[in-house]
Amino acid sequence: MSTEKNKGTKGVRQVKKHRKKKLSVEDLTRGVLNGDKAILARAITLVESTRNEDLKKAYTLIENCLLKKSNSIRIGITGVPGVGKSTFIEIFGKTLTSLGKKVAVLAVDPTSTLSKGSILGDKTRMQELVKDPNAFIRPSPSGESLGGVARKTRESVILCEAAGFDVVLIETVGVGQSETAVHSMVDFFLLLKLAGAGDELQGIKRGIMEMADAIVINKAEGDNLKRAQLAKVQFERALQLYPPKENGWTPQVSTCSAVENKGIIEIWEMIVQFLNTTKDNSYFEKNRQKQNKYWLLQAIDELLKQHFFQTSTVKENLETMILKVSKDKISPFRAAEVLMAGYRKELK
Repeated sequence: MSTEKNKGTKGVRQVKKHRKKKLSVEDLTRGVLNGDKAILARAITLVESTRNEDLKKAYTLIENCLLKKSNSIRIGITGVPGVGKSTFIEIFGKTLTSLGKKVAVLAVDPTSTLSKGSILGDKTRMQELVKDPNAFIRPSPSGESLGGVARKTRESVILCEAAGFDVVLIETVGVGQSETAVHSMVDFFLLLKLAGAGDELQGIKRGIMEMADAIVINKAEGDNLKRAQLAKVQFERALQLYPPKENGWTPQVSTCSAVENKGIIEIWEMIVQFLNTTKDNSYFEKNRQKQNKYWLLQAIDELLKQHFFQTSTVKENLETMILKVSKDKISPFRAAEVLMAGYRKELK
C-alpha cells in the first residue's frame, strides 16, 4: 500500500516539475529580447488571449518590446487554397536562413464558422523549416478577422521583431475575401497565383491587383511551365492598365517552382530592390506611420465593441432584440438604435 502511495507521490512531483512555470511580464520581455523561441511562443499566447486579466499584461509586454528598434521587413503572402503557399514559404524561408537571415512565419489557419476550430497544421507542412534554428513558425486561428488575419497578428509581428527576426512572413488564409487586413500591416505584399487552373482570369481583379507589389506564378514546372510563362505575360499586360503606385514601385511578375526550388532567390532579390526603392524615396517609413494610425483606429473600434457588449443593459436586452429581428418585428437598424440608446444611458 505504501509502495503504491510512494509511486503516486512521485508521479505528482514529476508533473509539478515539468509543469510550465508562470512567467511574469518582465520574464517574458527578457526572454523575447534574448531571442528565446520558447518564451516568444508563450508571449504570443499571452497577446492572443481574450481573458481580461491578460490584456493589461499583453499591453505592457508590447510596449516593452516596441522600445527595441528593428530593421526587419514584413512580407504578406496570399493566394487561393492549393496554390502552394506552405511549400513556397518553406523553401523561401530556407533560402533566407541560408543567407544568414532569421525568419519568423506567422501562418494563419482558417477557423470554422460552425465548430470555431482550426487545424493549425502549418508546422506539419513545413517539416524542414520548423527544424531550422534560425526560423520560428507560429500557426494561429483566423477567428472572425478580416481577410483571415488573426486578431493579434500585428502584436505578434512586434514580438517577433523584438526577438531579432529579420524577416516576418505573414501567410493569410487566401479564401477570396478582402486581404486589406494583411496589406495594412506589411511592407511588401506578394500574391501567389496558379497557371492552367482558370486562375488567370480570377487574378485580374482590381482590388487584389492594386494591393500586390509582386505576382508570382507558382508550380512553373514540367507540363505547367509553358502555361506559367503565358500567365506571366497576361498578368504583366493587366498590370499596365493600373495607375502608378504611391510608393514609386512598379509591381513585377515572376514564375517559380517551390518544389524544384527555381526562381526563389530571384524573388528575394526583387524584394531587396523594392526595399531600396521605398527607403530611398521615404515611402517605407511613411507607410509604417500610416499603418500605425490605421491600427490605432482599429483598436479603438475593437475596444468600443467589447465595452458595448459587456454593459449590463446590452446583455439584458440583446437576446430580446435578436428574437424580435429574427421574427421581423423590428428592423435590425432600429434594434441597434434601441440598444445604443440603452448603452448611452448606462454610460451617463
